[in-house]
Amino acid sequence: MGESAEGFTDPSDGVLTEAAAVFGLLASPARLHIMWALSQGESDVTCLADRVGGALPAVSQHLAKLRLAGLVRSRREGRRQVYYVDDPDIVTVVRVTVGQLTARSHQAPARVRRLYEAGV
Repeated sequence: MGESAEGFTDPSDGVLTEAAAVFGLLASPARLHIMWALSQGESDVTCLADRVGGALPAVSQHLAKLRLAGLVRSRREGRRQVYYVDDPDIVTVVRVTVGQLTARSHQAPARVRRLYEAGV
C-alpha cells in the first residue's frame, strides 16, 4: 500500500474490490432508488415497488441482490417481509450523493445533462 503526500494510506486491493462491487450494485438506478427509499425507513416489497415504480418481481430480485451483498436485511412481520438498510454508512453515502446531485441539478442542470449525455 502506498502513502499519499497528505499522509493517507491507500486501501488494499481487497477493500477496493469490495467497494467497487458495492458501487456496482448501486450503479443501477432501480437499486439506488430502492436504497434511497429504504434509507428513509423500512418497507415491504409491495410498498417499495409502488414507490420506485417497478414491477414486484423486479424489485424482489433487486432486493435479493442487495441482501446477498449485505446492504439490506429483512425481518418477518406477520405474513410480510419488511426490508431495511443494514449498513448505516451506506445510508450516509446514498443520502449525501443523491442530495448533492439533486442540489447540483437545480443549480446547473445543463452541466448535469452534459455529463449524462457524455455517458459519465
